[in-house]
Amino acid sequence: MAALGLTKAPKLSGAHLSNLHTFLVAARYLSFARAADELCLTASAVSHRIARLEQDLSLKLFHRLPRKVDLTDDGERIFKVMQQTMDTLSEAVQERAGTQIGGQLCFYARPSVAQCWLVPRLADFSARYPGIQLDVRVGNEPIDYRTRRIDLVLCYSNGVHPGLQSLRLMPERIAPMCSPQYAEAHGLIGHPERLAQCMLLHDVAAWDNIAFDAEWRLWLAAVGSSSELPKRFMTFDRSDLSTLAAINHAGVAIGREQLVRKRVQDGELVLPFGEFRAVSNYGYYLVHPAHERMPRRLRALIDWLIEQADD
Repeated sequence: MAALGLTKAPKLSGAHLSNLHTFLVAARYLSFARAADELCLTASAVSHRIARLEQDLSLKLFHRLPRKVDLTDDGERIFKVMQQTMDTLSEAVQERAGTQIGGQLCFYARPSVAQCWLVPRLADFSARYPGIQLDVRVGNEPIDYRTRRIDLVLCYSNGVHPGLQSLRLMPERIAPMCSPQYAEAHGLIGHPERLAQCMLLHDVAAWDNIAFDAEWRLWLAAVGSSSELPKRFMTFDRSDLSTLAAINHAGVAIGREQLVRKRVQDGELVLPFGEFRAVSNYGYYLVHPAHERMPRRLRALIDWLIEQADD
């Protein structure tokens, strides 16, 4: 137990091990209620076990806030050691010939790529790796890997993620798009100068910490235009919502080819100013903390995602 910062290692009883396991689950979820669900306990029983563990270790492991819990520095340190130990143990067991890859993975994705690309493919992953419990989360906020128990992130970015490992899963190209009716009503086909009379639809959360019109300006730079953007606009925090607004004649949105290709092929959307354009290094990236030895379940997920992207 020296790795946990204790001067003298206590003898571990069954109760100690049970309380440590309860701590590991609660720390992973940062929720006593979710830990209780997984452990088939009440939230008060989880809280009692954690309190007993804190007493035994003479350490405070959680900050108990009104509606949530956060790990203390000691709790964070102990959780990291325990998680690494459990991962190593799991890997050692699974390395036996024929042993099924298993374990939990928390996979965080931006909402639009999750809905339009990821989720429709997940049945295949589940069929191949029935032993992996995949916890899929979506959102737009920047990820703090210290306070969020996330194994892998799928995001739209330029691939620059300091201190993290990133792998480009798919390139992306973009183009303005609108419904055929909107294009006809505004005479847009082949006339980009008429964009000035249109309503622009912005995805304000295309990637982290951007200006509301950043994606449109990326397209202007790609086509070498210095035109000013129209002053009339609507904003959304998801690309699929701006796409839906465009389909329903609300205005012109930036479309990402990987997400809207089928809608263009089906005629729901048109590209009034030409084909999709590549934009620097922007694309869909897999991002995760560095691992001395990547868990097999994470390697399996990454390999599966690469296969899906190449399909």
